[in-house]
Amino acid sequence: MNLLIRAIFTNSNLDRMSRWIVPLIILSVLIVAVEFYSFQAFKTVSKSKIVRYGFLALSIGVYIYFFYTMLSYNRSQGQTPQGQLTFGLLLTVLLPKLVIIFVLLGEDIYRLAVKGFSALARTETLPVPGRRKFVSQLALILAAIPFSSFIYGIIQGKYNFKVLKYQLSFKDLPDAFDGFTITQISDIHSGSFTNKEKIQYGVDLINQQKSDVILFTGDIVNNKADEMDQWIDVFSQLEAKEGKYSILGNHDYGDYMNWESKEAKVQNFEDVKGIHEKIGFDLLLDEHRYLTKGNDKIALLGVENWGRGFNQKGDLQKASANVDKDDFKILMTHDPSHWEYKVKKDDFNYHLTLSGHTHGLQMGIEIPGIIKWSPSKYVYKQWAGLYEEFGRYINVNRGFGYHAFPGRVGIWPEISVIELKKA
Repeated sequence: MNLLIRAIFTNSNLDRMSRWIVPLIILSVLIVAVEFYSFQAFKTVSKSKIVRYGFLALSIGVYIYFFYTMLSYNRSQGQTPQGQLTFGLLLTVLLPKLVIIFVLLGEDIYRLAVKGFSALARTETLPVPGRRKFVSQLALILAAIPFSSFIYGIIQGKYNFKVLKYQLSFKDLPDAFDGFTITQISDIHSGSFTNKEKIQYGVDLINQQKSDVILFTGDIVNNKADEMDQWIDVFSQLEAKEGKYSILGNHDYGDYMNWESKEAKVQNFEDVKGIHEKIGFDLLLDEHRYLTKGNDKIALLGVENWGRGFNQKGDLQKASANVDKDDFKILMTHDPSHWEYKVKKDDFNYHLTLSGHTHGLQMGIEIPGIIKWSPSKYVYKQWAGLYEEFGRYINVNRGFGYHAFPGRVGIWPEISVIELKKA
C-alpha cells in the first residue's frame, strides 16, 4: 500500500493523473456498476460468503494492481510483459462481467416495463418464483465463456500458430514462377515474448513450409532494439532458398516511448534496422529487388511504414524507381490502409500486396465459411486475410506475435503461405 501511495503522489504521476482524470472517473464508475451487478448475481446463485466475497476480493486486487501499474508506468521503459499482463488481467476480469450486466440489466428493464404496463392497466403482476436465480445462473454461464476464452488466450492462444494457405492465379505471371511459394510472417513484437520453446516451435513451423522466399512485413520489436537480443539465435534459423526479405512497421521507429535524447532514439532506430541483417533478412527501405528464374523475373518492393493516422514515411514512387510498369510486382507495406488509400487504384499495378499491423485485434470469432468478425473490422476495411479488388490482391497477416493484450482469443497467430500460379 505504501508503494501505491508513493506512486500516486509523485509529481510526475500527479501530472499524469490530471491528463487522465476524466477517463479514470469513467472507468471507476463502470467498475462500480460492473461489480455491483456481478455481486448480485453471485449472491443470488451462491449462499457461500467465501465464494461471493472471494470473487469480489480477486477483482479488487486486479483493479488495484492495474491502477498501480498505470500510475507508475514510465514511458522511457516502453511496454513490458508485466504491463501487458496487467492489461490482460483487467480485460479478463472486466469484460465477462459486462455480459452479466447485459443479462441482469435486461431483466431489470423487463420487470420495470411489466410493472409499468400493469400499473397503467390497473392489474396485479405476480412474481415468478426462482426467476431471478435462473437469470443470474444464465448470466454467469454466459460470462464464463469469455472468461475461459481470455484465460486460454493468455496461457496458450498466443502460441496457437496457424498455417493459412492460399493459391493465387495471374495471367501475367512469368512462366518460370508458376508454383512459386511465399511464406509471409508479420508483427513479431519480440519485446512481448516470454516463452522461448513456443517461439522456437513457431519458427520451426515456418521452416517446415519450405517456401521459396520468406517475407516479413514489419514490427520486429515493440519499441527498443534490445528487445530482440535473446531471440536473434531463434529467428536466424529461418531458411528460404530464394532469400528472406523484410520491411519496417510503425513500432520499429521507437515512437511510442520517451527517449533520454533525440540521439538515443536515432541510434535505436539504426540498431533496429541492424537486427534484420543479424537474422539474415534483406531490409527494403523504399527499395526493390528482382527475383529471377532463368530469363524471367518478378519485382519485390518494400516501403517504409505508411499508415492512415500513423507515420507516413513510405515512398511508393521511390521504391518503384527503375521498375517497369509491365513487371509482375509484389509489394510489402506494413499497414493495410496504405493499400486502401494509395496502392489498389495505382495505375502502376501492384499485383500482390502483403501487409500486417492489425493483428485482427488479437480477439474475435472466425469459423471458416460461417463467420469472420473482430472489432478490428470497424477500423480497417482490410483487417485479416485475403482481399481482392480490381484484380489486385492484398493479404493482411494476423501477426506472429502479440502486443498490448498478452494473448489471442479466436484470432490466432498466423503463418501465411501463398502459391503463385499461371492462369
